[in-house]
Amino acid sequence: MVTNDEDEKEILTWAAGYAHAHNYWLNPEEKRLDGVIRGLARNKQRFGARYCPCRIRSGDAEKDKNIICPCIYHEQEIEEQGSCHCNLFFGEEQSGK
Repeated sequence: MVTNDEDEKEILTWAAGYAHAHNYWLNPEEKRLDGVIRGLARNKQRFGARYCPCRIRSGDAEKDKNIICPCIYHEQEIEEQGSCHCNLFFGEEQSGK
């Protein structure tokens, strides 16, 4: 079994790549970023997928696939609010550029 630290590194690498590919930015607040990454890793180990730590799983695999990071809501949330609900991904406006 992969340790949490290995999962966290893998998820952080994935998130950085996803953010770059979609012109997003990862949360610049290290403590918040670490918390979200840790939550994603925990959910991956417990439930087998990167379920958003800020959303509640229903237990129905078909419904819950919508909240696997990046969830189906993240693009609209970033567009409307500048970041996704978990504050993992931010739009360009939040980057300080």
